[in-house]
Amino acid sequence: MNSLVIIETDHTPSVVLDKDAGIFEIAHRSLPENAIDFFDPIINWIKEYAKNPNKITEFSFKLEYYNTATSKQIAKLLLILEELNSNHKSEVKIIWHYNSDDLDMLNSGKRYEKLLNIPFKFIIDQE
Repeated sequence: MNSLVIIETDHTPSVVLDKDAGIFEIAHRSLPENAIDFFDPIINWIKEYAKNPNKITEFSFKLEYYNTATSKQIAKLLLILEELNSNHKSEVKIIWHYNSDDLDMLNSGKRYEKLLNIPFKFIIDQE
């Protein structure tokens, strides 16, 4: 399976989805003009990955900020990962990074965690 790598811009996050290396990460700022268009390749990659996943999938969110449209796409992504976990195809863990002074980002992760049946690990990043 080919990796999906997207370089960050001022408005879009960096994305690394690499099955062979076991790296699944979205980082930086996410303010795309069209979140659906931006996230479609990511969602499609995860759906394809779910057909033959690694035994363990640790997905890291290292977002500094994201808009409402992005939050909906993150929810879609997390639902696919939850299904993957509940089908016992892969042990899925969500790693949610946030800065120590950014309680909004921590609370966002906590809200997602309450909606899903996937273990979240919260990591404080130093600025």
